[in-house]
Amino acid sequence: GMLCSCWMALMALDLDSRQCVTLDVVFLLDGSDGTRSGFPAMRDFVQRVVETLSVDDNKDRVSVVQYSRDPAVQFYLNTYKTKGEILDTVRGLRHKGGRPLNTGAALQHLRDNVFTASAGSRRQEGVPQLLIVLSGGRSFDSVDAPASALKDLGVITYTIGSRASDSSELQKIAHEPSHALSVSEFTDLPDVQEQFSSVMSKVLVSTTHMTPTGPGKKMIDFKGQGYGQMILNTIVTCRHPSRRDVVFLLDGSDGTRSGFPAMRDFVQRVVETLSVDDNKDRVSVVQYSRDPAVQFYLNTYKTQGEILDIVRGLRHKGGRPLNTGAALQHLRDNVFTASAGSRRQEGVPQLLIVLSGGRSFDSVDAPASALKDLGVITYTIGSRASDSSELQKIAHEPSHALSVSEFTDLPDVQEQFSSVMSKVLVSTTHMTPTGPGKKMIDFKGQGYGQMICDFSFRLHIIITHTACPDSSCDF
Repeated sequence: GMLCSCWMALMALDLDSRQCVTLDVVFLLDGSDGTRSGFPAMRDFVQRVVETLSVDDNKDRVSVVQYSRDPAVQFYLNTYKTKGEILDTVRGLRHKGGRPLNTGAALQHLRDNVFTASAGSRRQEGVPQLLIVLSGGRSFDSVDAPASALKDLGVITYTIGSRASDSSELQKIAHEPSHALSVSEFTDLPDVQEQFSSVMSKVLVSTTHMTPTGPGKKMIDFKGQGYGQMILNTIVTCRHPSRRDVVFLLDGSDGTRSGFPAMRDFVQRVVETLSVDDNKDRVSVVQYSRDPAVQFYLNTYKTQGEILDIVRGLRHKGGRPLNTGAALQHLRDNVFTASAGSRRQEGVPQLLIVLSGGRSFDSVDAPASALKDLGVITYTIGSRASDSSELQKIAHEPSHALSVSEFTDLPDVQEQFSSVMSKVLVSTTHMTPTGPGKKMIDFKGQGYGQMICDFSFRLHIIITHTACPDSSCDF
């Protein structure tokens, strides 16, 4: 059932480096005599995971440690700054050999020498610390104390064992039992890659334990509690380097003359939260009345400053009647297109925000359906003069249709709008092909809906959590 824990997962519209989802990922590989034949497959597994990470822009860092009797750090979290260097080094890894297998000593070494600031760990900055252990045998020494020490540090550990491993030992090492996977032989690792991605995707945040890590800072302890509680300013590890194409459709008809400055301010406030300058997010604004007028396309401006300047200078268009259907069709045919800067075919989420202050003179049914078929996620905000059922029809789903009495009240709905935006979670129930070998994700606002996603689809989410009394969760 639904946990009574009201939450708001704001899609990371504010992507400055402190809030952007980053990971420190450490691999601990069993290089003992018993894994000689399986080692190439272990190496390939590491490569496949690294290929999904964002290393080049210093979001993610990677370290690899191999061990048998003693641990040997192949490279630290701050050794390499590019994905290419990491992949080259991983491809060239030689099997270490040796016995016995001292997993306890290896874990302690990670605790003391790898998950440290001097070795490149950003734990004290609140960056999630992930450890992925591939172990092919029972440890000769005890793993209990070192495993506990890593958990106390807030490290999220996943284990993958083989037939020769001690499954209870690996469950003890793992952050929780469901994080312990197994294969018959390491050559079967490709078969578990999807299961591993699925488990990774379910690392949600728990409020049960937070460890102070410095003045005014807190380290989140991530608990893989299914769809458990989420907490302030943390993240879900299922994520994509966050990019969005955001289109605003503004009612510029005669009926919105007095409310237009407030609509313009609303657009500014949303744009201020986006990451435009590094080409993550793109923005387009279209104003309409009888006919639509594109103020600028998704590929017109490359900086947030330029966009804000243009938005501040927008003049009310005027005109009637209000043809919302024709405007939506124009977006479908001329704005959500590759030539106009849309990255839909690259799988970038397409968001449309419609501010409409009256009932449409023409029909919205077919164009609204066409945008949904394209995978566009539409939000609508109407005023007292709008047709609420019409706006619900245009919206991706009814909960995406908000309203104000007058557009001058838009600041009052800004937080509610952010909350609705936050519930756009990834669903595997519907995927629309958008080109050869590509898929467009259909985002569904399904609360605690499915979050099984490919690890390479990495959705940036910033979480806000507020406790609520029993039965008061209204979404």
